[in-house]
Amino acid sequence: MLLKIGELASRTGLTIRTLHHYDRIGLLSPSARTPAGYRLYQHSDLARLHRIMALRKFGLSLAEIATSLAKPELPLGAIVQQQIAMLEQQIAKASSLRERLRDLQQQLAQGQEPELAEWLTTMEQMTMYDKYFSPQELQQLPMLSNPTIEQEWQALVARVRALQASGVDAQSAQAQAIATEWMVKLARDTNADPSLFAKLNSMHQQEPSLQSSTGIDAALMGFVTSAFNASRIALYRPYLNDAEYAHLAANYGARSGEWPPLIAAVRASMDAQVPAQDDRVLALARQWLALFRSYAGRDPATQLKFRQAHQEEPRLAQGSFVTPQMMAYLAPAMARVAGE
Repeated sequence: MLLKIGELASRTGLTIRTLHHYDRIGLLSPSARTPAGYRLYQHSDLARLHRIMALRKFGLSLAEIATSLAKPELPLGAIVQQQIAMLEQQIAKASSLRERLRDLQQQLAQGQEPELAEWLTTMEQMTMYDKYFSPQELQQLPMLSNPTIEQEWQALVARVRALQASGVDAQSAQAQAIATEWMVKLARDTNADPSLFAKLNSMHQQEPSLQSSTGIDAALMGFVTSAFNASRIALYRPYLNDAEYAHLAANYGARSGEWPPLIAAVRASMDAQVPAQDDRVLALARQWLALFRSYAGRDPATQLKFRQAHQEEPRLAQGSFVTPQMMAYLAPAMARVAGE
């Protein structure tokens, strides 16, 4: 079966202008033409168009789609499977919103006006996330579309708030344990993607309404961060002498806000396969080394103790977005800038 461009546009909901553009840039060229020169699309063209339309829905640009289609294999079955997964996430999000709307309907029927503000806040949050995340990134955040995970976070926030209210110090073992639980869960629910973690941090810092609605305000985050830092310091303690430990305790966490965007930048460079000798990677290595030295000092012998701790203490990796692959990628650049 051969379709003319007008028929294909009508059946797919695309415009003729779009199909012309795809042809011009070599993304989708018809396999045949009529004697008069009109474009004719056959089955293989439709399969390619399905891939293009699906990848567009996933948030890819036309250039990125062209690169993907140029690869040896892009099974249509895998594309369809991804579409199903995306639709399931959308259904879960829509179901969650439907339940909120049903609650709203009941509240309005009973004249409970205050709940209207909660509903408006929900809609504000929906658009708020769009300011910080691409559609593809939002699909990778199950905490936004999975009601069960959302409830888990609400329960965890409540536990942290109760701990704060009871006067428990952030340095205590109890606080350290719940902070580690927080960071492990955060890594799980962001697919251990440091760029998503960095964007979440930025969003929570810049959106007061989000802090109010989630209960994750600056005070709570400060408590979790302090407790998590205390847990790391405690794990390093057996490897350090008194002077080294005192320096660590006085400086660890002082520049913790600089780590998330740096880790995200290193991960992005690694994923893009930027060579370790590239100036951009060397700049990241210098920043990494400066942050490391801020709490470990400049003595190579002391720095070796920290590296030994990471090799021997698996708990130091809990809640961390730094992977062995990332460190292996950064190592040549670190070795080069260490002597500067």
